[in-house]
Amino acid sequence: MEQMGSGAEREATIAETEERRHGVTLDRSSPPENSDPEVRTGVSAPAHRGRIGETLELIRANPTGRMILRITVAIAGLAVVALGILLIPLPGPGWFIVIGGLAIWAVEFTWAKKLLTFTRRNVRAWTAWIGRQAWPLRLVIGAVGLIFVAFVVWASVKVSLDIDLITETRDFFGW
Repeated sequence: MEQMGSGAEREATIAETEERRHGVTLDRSSPPENSDPEVRTGVSAPAHRGRIGETLELIRANPTGRMILRITVAIAGLAVVALGILLIPLPGPGWFIVIGGLAIWAVEFTWAKKLLTFTRRNVRAWTAWIGRQAWPLRLVIGAVGLIFVAFVVWASVKVSLDIDLITETRDFFGW
């Protein structure tokens, strides 16, 4: 029967087996080809991004850490998305907050990453389309947007507080 070797060799072998099983390589002595974001994209990434990615890899390498990370990301994303949904009817950054919650979920969930990519692509396409339109059409689109927001605010106040803003405004000005 073959001897495994010293305790240090056994620990190294066990660590390598665990890394292979979880698909994470923790040895950073020789990075994979084109692993540098600047080489791949031509743009240098902030230094904190690499550290965050390494930290997430280390957490994911441990089954318990992976489960805690998924639960934490799910709860944090749910809280942010719920807050954003509550703020959508009000003037302000409701949709922006919902997309932020989706970005939190995208850290750990593939479906959220795909949905976030889809959302970004369509928002960019919409923004580019609006930018190519003539000023009169932009004004019409802006007016329709303002009317929609005003209606949502009116309906929210009417349903939640039972206050009719139109009647209150007429009474205030004596119309």
